[in-house]
Amino acid sequence: LQKLIHLLQATDDPLIQEQALITLSNSAAFSVNQDIIRNLDGLSIIGGMLSDCVPKVKEKALNALNNLSMSIKNQEEIQVYIMQVCRNIESAPLNSDLQLAGLRLLTNMSVTSHYHHKMINSIPCFLHLLSEGTERTQIQVFKVLVNLSANPAMTRHLLKAQV
Repeated sequence: LQKLIHLLQATDDPLIQEQALITLSNSAAFSVNQDIIRNLDGLSIIGGMLSDCVPKVKEKALNALNNLSMSIKNQEEIQVYIMQVCRNIESAPLNSDLQLAGLRLLTNMSVTSHYHHKMINSIPCFLHLLSEGTERTQIQVFKVLVNLSANPAMTRHLLKAQV
């Protein structure tokens, strides 16, 4: 895991970055690896990949963060990327794998109400995706919206959102 994280930092090759991110994502299926990746500063390194200009690298980084977000301790670190994830969702091509990966991460990050306030400005985007997206996109958006709607503090924001 340490070598993969160092590899991510050391290379600019998108194909190598993708493969390293896929391997880290798969490794994150085990809770012990989630802790190791966090302790090696892997979350910030993977999070830094969200600003990469290559869509596939962003997508793989989102998938890795999604798997890593199963830990509450990891969520505390991942939450700093929520607004960037929202921007990636808004700017990604409609129904793209990149958009879906971002929505899956937001689904996990919105299970508790701790980070809902960071998603408020993206509610109009979510509603737009709900009306324009394919069934796969709509299902992911519904999951995020259901999580947000479970928080009474979000009611006003959900109801007044302009689409």
